Amino acid sequence: MANLWGGRFQGAEDEQMKRFNSSLPLGKRYWKEDITGSIAHARMLGACGIISKDDAESIIEGLKGIMADVESGALPITEGEYEDIHSFVELNLTRRIGEAGKRLHTARSRNDQVAVDTKLYARHAAAAVEDKLDALCTALVKAGSDNPCLMPGYTHLQRAQAVTFKHTLMAFCEMFRRDKKRLNNAVELMMEDCPLGCGALAGTTHPIDRAMTAKELGFKQPCANFLDGISDRDYLCELVFDFAMILMHLSRLSESVILWCSQEFHFVTLSDAYSTGSSIMPQKKNPDSAELIRGCSGLVYGSLMAILTEMKGIPLAYNKDMQLDKRAFMPALDDTLMCLEIMRGIIATMTVHPEAMKKALKSGFLNATELADYLVKHGVPFRDAHEIVGKAVLLCEDKSCAIEDLPLEELQKLCPAIGPDVYGQLDYERTIRLGNKAEML
Repeated sequence: MANLWGGRFQGAEDEQMKRFNSSLPLGKRYWKEDITGSIAHARMLGACGIISKDDAESIIEGLKGIMADVESGALPITEGEYEDIHSFVELNLTRRIGEAGKRLHTARSRNDQVAVDTKLYARHAAAAVEDKLDALCTALVKAGSDNPCLMPGYTHLQRAQAVTFKHTLMAFCEMFRRDKKRLNNAVELMMEDCPLGCGALAGTTHPIDRAMTAKELGFKQPCANFLDGISDRDYLCELVFDFAMILMHLSRLSESVILWCSQEFHFVTLSDAYSTGSSIMPQKKNPDSAELIRGCSGLVYGSLMAILTEMKGIPLAYNKDMQLDKRAFMPALDDTLMCLEIMRGIIATMTVHPEAMKKALKSGFLNATELADYLVKHGVPFRDAHEIVGKAVLLCEDKSCAIEDLPLEELQKLCPAIGPDVYGQLDYERTIRLGNKAEML
């Protein structure tokens, strides 16, 4: 295995230790960010006269060639051959351009190198998650706009008041809107400080221009403290927390979908593309897509606990434990991206059953609150109105009918303030259009 160290060692590294120590299996995912950071570093070394301009130009062209070859597949990143992505890039660079390639690492440590690589990768990862959030919200908006039907709203999983299917789906869009804000806030904070130039932990004696590399790589400024700069992984913790929040919201949406497509509800039917069957029960059509998303929330929560626990006991500055941050971050990222994409497909392809929703409205006394509001508008104190409506519900249960089906004389026995106009107040579609409820349409 090729590595970037060894002069101080006489004995060979244990083969199992080599595999244990290698970060390449996950590190190769940020090969582009490593080359991007290296190009900025080489350009700065040349501009500051730390290496010759010819060497700087040769290094930059060599790095661009490696980037093109990796992208095309001409240069595979082979696991087992290199210790990490940094050694892959630098050793291949030296093979291409000769001795000049060995000058790339001047005034830089793998510690500040991996810190800047990780930030750049995390920025791109957050952008990819935001794109998936946008796509899911687009699907939710379309599904709601295409199906502006009434349905029961629930508290305690008991039918409570009438809402619209559109308003219900928009509630999840609000959750995802906040998720997107959290991601934006995390990225903004993350991209304030550039760790490149912090060295191993105490900077460098070379006259580097940290502001130059910070600007080129999209950071606001260089890190103020070298020790913090190379050992900061707060941004990964924050992003994994954001992923956990997204999965929590996806899990809530999944649970709703699972209930809605059950025979007890039958509010929606999932597409065959996002359903599976049973090996023994031929009639079954299971919402496994939503169930797996619900289950993935636990995996992402586990990643959050893993990275927080990993970081909590690390002394300043860099420690090898921090290499394991990718083993928490990247699976959480992958699960989040996959779950967002699958949920988008679920929502975009499901069939909505308005009649089943309307039937559920009729049997749940969901206009009871509206009757209480009617009584209040006619001078009845709310506490008295609450009791009157409760008696009306008992009467309906005894007669096996809905409130709006009670004859006027029966209602007036409960309260003389009730007039013929009460039935307009009890009409679900009309009440949705009244006052501040109109926003549900």
